[in-house]
Amino acid sequence: MNIGKLSGMAKDLIDKRGGMDALKKDAEELKDIATSKGSVTDKAKRAADALKDPGAAGPDAGTPAAGTPRADEKPAPPAP
Repeated sequence: MNIGKLSGMAKDLIDKRGGMDALKKDAEELKDIATSKGSVTDKAKRAADALKDPGAAGPDAGTPAAGTPRADEKPAPPAP
């Protein structure tokens, strides 16, 4: 495998997704998703959705998906 060609392809991909700043934002968003509360399935869905929009915060960036409590809040008691 040609390392120069591989690194060129990686650079092109990063540039297509918005550059190094966008890559850093994506990594931070994925880290936040991975360390949040919730099931692995929910985290995987949120991560996939986050990667569909490179470098940009989603409509609910920084907040977990509906039904998933944040780390600093208690889940609501079940309805009677």
